[in-house]
Amino acid sequence: MNRAALRRAARTEWGPLYGAVWGTLTAKRLRALPMTLTAVVLTAVFQIVQNQSWGFEPVQRLGSVQAQLPWWLALLRTPLSLFVPALDLPVWGALAQILFVFGIAEACLGMRRTLAVAYVATLAGTMYARLAIAIGPHSVLGLPPDAAKVIDTGPSAAVVGLALYVSWRYRAWFTCSVVVLAMVCEVLVKPNLAGKEHIAAVLAMLLLCLGDEAWRRRKAPQQPHPQRGQRSGAPATRS
Repeated sequence: MNRAALRRAARTEWGPLYGAVWGTLTAKRLRALPMTLTAVVLTAVFQIVQNQSWGFEPVQRLGSVQAQLPWWLALLRTPLSLFVPALDLPVWGALAQILFVFGIAEACLGMRRTLAVAYVATLAGTMYARLAIAIGPHSVLGLPPDAAKVIDTGPSAAVVGLALYVSWRYRAWFTCSVVVLAMVCEVLVKPNLAGKEHIAAVLAMLLLCLGDEAWRRRKAPQQPHPQRGQRSGAPATRS
């Protein structure tokens, strides 16, 4: 494939998305990303605090989710759990994910919808963990009982959900397929709690996208049918 063909493919894949992001950033600049910038600062603060001798316990009480927690407590902690960096991953990875993916999503979807999609994806993973542990390790969908003690934090499920939702919304089908394929490969290589939660986030987003698609088509204005004796696009004539 030559360069011209690659450019055409890139424009087809990312042109509408690029136009939406660039148009918003050009018009509003940093004012277009208040939630993203706040999330980056909040994640950095949580990382600094939880690495202090006095700060680990308070951060865990605010945003640490485990499958062994009561439902109501897990639901209360889930929103902040997006911004508590995972203990076994470098914080710069979480900050880069939030800045890039959350930023694109907020520029395209707005703050409220971005937060809603991120929360649905994270909640899907969190709730799936309980189901998987109940199923048990003998099923491909299950997890061992020890997974109930794993600290489940970080923006990864939200990032997966937002990447999938935005690419679907702007018809970036190759990108959408790559996101799904990457999550499938991840869980095949390393079928742990994080990998299976990402699959749960993917499934939740696919259902959300299908529902959103159906709603938009239903709300789209319908073309009026031509009246009897009238051709489409031409006025009726009297005989």
